[in-house]
Amino acid sequence: MSKGLSLFFLLLLSVTAHAEYWPAEQWSTALAISTPALQSLEAYAFRPRDDATRKGIRTDALLVIRDGQLIYERYAGPTTAQTPHLTWSISKSLMATVLGVAYGEGLFKLQDPALKFYPPLQKHPAITMADLLHWASGLDWQEDYEYAPLKSSVVAMLYTRGHQDMAAFTAGHEAYAQPGQAFCYSSGDSNLLSAALKNIVGPARYADYPWTALFEPLGIRDAVWETDATGTFVASSYAYLTARDLARIGWLMARDGRWKDRQLLPKDWVAFNREPFAHYRAHQDDAGPGGQWWLNRAVDGAPRPWPDAPDDTFAALGHWGQAMYVIPSEHLVIVRYGDDRDDSYQHNELLKLALKAFAGKVQP
Repeated sequence: MSKGLSLFFLLLLSVTAHAEYWPAEQWSTALAISTPALQSLEAYAFRPRDDATRKGIRTDALLVIRDGQLIYERYAGPTTAQTPHLTWSISKSLMATVLGVAYGEGLFKLQDPALKFYPPLQKHPAITMADLLHWASGLDWQEDYEYAPLKSSVVAMLYTRGHQDMAAFTAGHEAYAQPGQAFCYSSGDSNLLSAALKNIVGPARYADYPWTALFEPLGIRDAVWETDATGTFVASSYAYLTARDLARIGWLMARDGRWKDRQLLPKDWVAFNREPFAHYRAHQDDAGPGGQWWLNRAVDGAPRPWPDAPDDTFAALGHWGQAMYVIPSEHLVIVRYGDDRDDSYQHNELLKLALKAFAGKVQP
């Protein structure tokens, strides 16, 4: 074989090894063959389910996309492929993606004051849209759940005195830091973004905007997104999607905001989502924040939070074990829904096992 033909076939192999597929009404499938690595993944994710005590790892769905094709899915409990599952805080990353479409329309800039789009923030005029996307509004906020409900800002917002108008409840908080200078994870910041979107796109477009701007172009048909009493989407918590539909969001992000031949999200928006917040100070083994997404990046001298996954891995994460991992270097999107009520489930362990089962190369 001539040198020219050899180079041609090597090029052909490199292209076909990662052929680009896009889902139509359904994902095309290239189902993985059962291997010891896949069996180890299933043994971890789908342990015997204890519905009486709700203890341990309780996976509802596990789905894997590679190169734009569905290669693995399994469901448990009441969840099926047709179930729009509560995503909890994955909703935050969904709102960031919807906002990215509006950003691409030129309707706002990252450094715009949030007050420009949400007047109840008049006591906090220095907060920018970028600050809210970084969970860095500077507003005093307690993101506690079952373990400290009486002092929890998020419990009050979702269930008691703030639930009628969640953005206004958040805007009423006092500041504890200058905007943009400190990370404080806040479901309130995410709901301020949702309220700002209403004026960014205009009230007439707002009620349908997640669908017309994002879901419909991606072929998502069964999304549900709850609103509060003011008609504002609860961006912190209350979006519901099937695992297959959520994976479409992940594949969009894996492809730098491109869907088929359309650049649905500007590349600089996706880059912003995946860039660590400059003032984040790492602690424990938590993932660091980007723009309403979580990053597997070494920050502030701390190691990567998921050491068995590539450093370009990023994720949308939610309460009780909801997770969507995007690994561009491996052309992988992994959706995991769960009903975990303790700390048994570990992101790194699932990623390590999934990469051994599905990645193009085994991670060290």
